[in-house]
Amino acid sequence: MTGVDNFTVDPWQIAEHGLDLTSMARAESVLALSNGHIGLRANLDEGEPHGLPGTYLNGVFELRPLPYGEGGYGYPESSQSVINVTNGKIIRLLVDDEPFDLRYGELVRHKRWLDFRDGLLHREAEWTSPAGRTIRVRSTRLVSLTQRAISAVEYSVEAVDGPVRIVLQSELVANEQLPGGPEGDPRASAVLEAPLLPEAHHASGSKAVLVHRTRYSGIRVAAGMDHVIEGPEELDTVAEAEADHCRISITTVLRPGQRLRLVKLMAYGWSATRSLPAVRDQVEAALTAARYTGWDGLVTEQADYLKEFWETSDIEIEGDVELQQAVRFAVFHVLQAGARSEERAIPAKGLTGPGYDGHSFWDTETFVLPVLTYCLPGAVNQALRWRHTTLPLARERASQLGLAGAVFPWRTIRGEECSGYWPAGTAAFHIGADIAAAVVRYVRATGDAEFERAYGLELLVETARMWRSLGHHDVAGKFRIEGVTGPDEYSAVADNNVYTNLMAQANLRAAAEAAARHPHEAGELGVDTEETAAWRDAAAAMYVPYDEDLGVHPQADGFTHHQVWDFEHTPPEKYPLLLHYPYFDLYRKQVVKQADLVLAMQVRGDAFTDEQKARNFTYYERLTVRDSSLSACTQAVIAAEVGQLDLAYDYTAEAALMDLQDLGGNTRDGLHMASLAGACIALVAGFGGLRDHGETLSFRPRLPAGLMKLGFSLMVHGQLLGVQITHEGTTYTLRRGEVLHLRHDGEEVQVKAGAPVTLPTTMPPAQERCGQPPGREPARRQAQAGLVSGKVGQGADHLAAE
Repeated sequence: MTGVDNFTVDPWQIAEHGLDLTSMARAESVLALSNGHIGLRANLDEGEPHGLPGTYLNGVFELRPLPYGEGGYGYPESSQSVINVTNGKIIRLLVDDEPFDLRYGELVRHKRWLDFRDGLLHREAEWTSPAGRTIRVRSTRLVSLTQRAISAVEYSVEAVDGPVRIVLQSELVANEQLPGGPEGDPRASAVLEAPLLPEAHHASGSKAVLVHRTRYSGIRVAAGMDHVIEGPEELDTVAEAEADHCRISITTVLRPGQRLRLVKLMAYGWSATRSLPAVRDQVEAALTAARYTGWDGLVTEQADYLKEFWETSDIEIEGDVELQQAVRFAVFHVLQAGARSEERAIPAKGLTGPGYDGHSFWDTETFVLPVLTYCLPGAVNQALRWRHTTLPLARERASQLGLAGAVFPWRTIRGEECSGYWPAGTAAFHIGADIAAAVVRYVRATGDAEFERAYGLELLVETARMWRSLGHHDVAGKFRIEGVTGPDEYSAVADNNVYTNLMAQANLRAAAEAAARHPHEAGELGVDTEETAAWRDAAAAMYVPYDEDLGVHPQADGFTHHQVWDFEHTPPEKYPLLLHYPYFDLYRKQVVKQADLVLAMQVRGDAFTDEQKARNFTYYERLTVRDSSLSACTQAVIAAEVGQLDLAYDYTAEAALMDLQDLGGNTRDGLHMASLAGACIALVAGFGGLRDHGETLSFRPRLPAGLMKLGFSLMVHGQLLGVQITHEGTTYTLRRGEVLHLRHDGEEVQVKAGAPVTLPTTMPPAQERCGQPPGREPARRQAQAGLVSGKVGQGADHLAAE
């Protein structure tokens, strides 16, 4: 048997051969299915054995108190945790009264594979029972990208070596018992026992419905199932229902070569406001529509949706088939996280696991939305509209903190602040500017003026008001923002964090410009020329620290004067540092958890010279320990920009393989959506050199020696631009549209329909490789060009997590 870190390498799928019971939780995350509305972990159909059962609905959570040893004004009183809702995946199988349980008997063959082109999780098993009877089981599972309330499974049993009495028990199960997570790890989730209170249950014929309500958050959840059954003429079906459990049992006898086939349709609906009949009837209606479509119809819809998506959004690599697989895996899961989120958050783990309690962070706007902006812009529209729905809560939070405008929560599900640790939570005010940057990028890439008028403007105005009240002009006229935490969570509550100040500067300017474009709507928000002038003045006077002696930008005031962390005497087992050292010690040393100043050079590259970027990158490489999965992708982008192409290649692979190789050791709790999206950013913004600081997209393509070719497409104002990069040249093709203007290596280029443009790919001069803290170097990447059916598992030998 092979483990989950030994998936076969295939450019279009992830396949698991055999079954490793010790690694099941990781495989359940990697093979999870979602549409952004419903998420199903890849638990086995029969329910047991399992690593971590999981069925998640976007926005369904329970409240739990946040205990404090010593309280303080403005501390959040409760947090929100995603819950495992009613499980409809379970189809138990009994063979001559013996349960089909892979821990017993002989598992002759077992394979599962997730195909990125059809969006289906396939499974094949051949099993001999302890009594010696052999059966074959096949199942295919989907979570529909076209019918957002629907998931389904096709399940079949075949007798192999003799007649067998078969019983299938298709179930809905609420309040499953869950295993506990690792103690003392803030990245894990709170396990909430029996969070669902029963309200209604019903089963009849082939259908069943359960309705529950969460005890404290008051969210009503309905789950329903219906079945299509095919098999021998003599079948018996029984329907049963109780408060937390519904079961449809099918019994027959199969002779060798005969099959029993079951199509199980599942539907979910939930609401904090609608009545029990309304939510129940919503589920019944969804099941009716799915039954009308049928299994084959659902499969066809899924394939058609993904065919269109991959035609416009694929990232193609030549020279490293393992990286090709990893980046398609990344794109597929980012799509699953955002496709049907529809005015709900995109959590840091998507809907693949309970890690971080299902919360959404700045990860969404800074890493996930930039990818979706150019391949699935409608999902970005919806994600930002969700932020807009939380504005009343963000205004309340700002008022509580004595600030104007809106203060968005560091971590949340519904919009309230859920971080009980304010130095790395509330103090990370940069999330407001991250949201603003996502608004600006979306509008610039799509030209969606109506979105800007109806939603974007207000987000920009309220965040600008927050910055203007949070910062102040000093005696020299400089605008300073003090007592904040930047992206590096090992340096909290600092003055004039460069990333924060530069992002706030862009936020202030964007708000003023948007108000000028929409004067009527701005007036309705109370914006006048005096206020926009104050925003522009603050932006123009923004203070950006610089260490003249070292010739680098300090991450924040005084950072370069702090004592350097003792990396030489920090053993490998003490990483990530946050689990082994007090924050007090981390905060006063030069040690960087994740790219901070380096991220500023990516997202505000227009604020730095090329020489400053090179010097800054070298300086911060030796301090950055990457105790966060958010770091490698950013380091890849800037490494490529400053000419460290092999280092950029190493970091790109690390970001892409974060979950396939479980580099952070916590993939069991769900996938790292920001790292997956970051792998795409590393390729497109790193080796493609894409920058979108201005109105015109600019590219500076360059490839490492390990890659022969890189291709990707971008949706821009409804037009589709294709980019193909080789070591010799870069070709720009307008695949849809009439004409597009861009910049290549600083040169203005016009690309017209039917007239591809090819320009030289410039290689930067060779440079000495930057050094990292001892033991924190990225694994050297060996190209996998000839590897077609090998095993994933050649990558980094250490790594961290958020």
